[in-house]
Amino acid sequence: MGLWSRFKRSMRSLFGGIVEKTEDPERILQQTIRDMRDRVPELNNSVAQVMATEKLLAKNKERLEAQVVELDSKIKASVKMGRDDIATAYIGQLQQAQVDLQKTSQQLEHATLASKQAVKARDNYVLQMQKRSAEAMQLINQSKQAKLQEQLAQTMETFNLGDDASTFNEMRERIDRRAAAAEAKMQLGAASVDTQMQDIEREAMDMQLQDKLLEYKREMGLLPSGTSQPGALPAQGETGTGIDSDAVLKEGAGSKE
Repeated sequence: MGLWSRFKRSMRSLFGGIVEKTEDPERILQQTIRDMRDRVPELNNSVAQVMATEKLLAKNKERLEAQVVELDSKIKASVKMGRDDIATAYIGQLQQAQVDLQKTSQQLEHATLASKQAVKARDNYVLQMQKRSAEAMQLINQSKQAKLQEQLAQTMETFNLGDDASTFNEMRERIDRRAAAAEAKMQLGAASVDTQMQDIEREAMDMQLQDKLLEYKREMGLLPSGTSQPGALPAQGETGTGIDSDAVLKEGAGSKE
């Protein structure tokens, strides 16, 4: 192999690889579908022209048939009138009309066959286009799925479970520390002075309610008047032992004198 041939082969392989990388299968398939659909109007125009030719030939055939009938009548009328010269002229026209009618009939047969073939070809093309479009859509979906799988594969390649696991452990440890600190603050708050004062106030309220209940019972005669009220606070000037403090002070002063 010569040097020039090797160089051309290298260039083809180089540019061929570049072109192949730049080609997007999805876009190419979509463009192919668009091109196939764009050809449908052109096919319809071609079929319409063939059908128009058929219809024109059919009209010419009808006209020539009518002309043959008319010339035949004229020939008969000329013969009856004894005008052989006129009849001869009409016979010449009749022969030409018959020749034209035969040619037109043959052309019409070919045009009718061509019209049917054109319509059939157009229908086959539309059917193939629909089939190809469906196949193209399937291929496009497969291409999209392949791209997604490639992206997932690349993500899995760069995915490091150890790093993420350490991150989760670190975050779990931080959350546990915050939860423990919050629980400790709640316990300290429950044992604070404010909480103790609230307990004392609540107990005092209960004692007042009990005293009020005994007072109602005493007024109703359910309890003797001298019954002590459990939990009641001593009145002013009394001690918890029931001894008058003023009397004790007077006795102490007399003994000194």
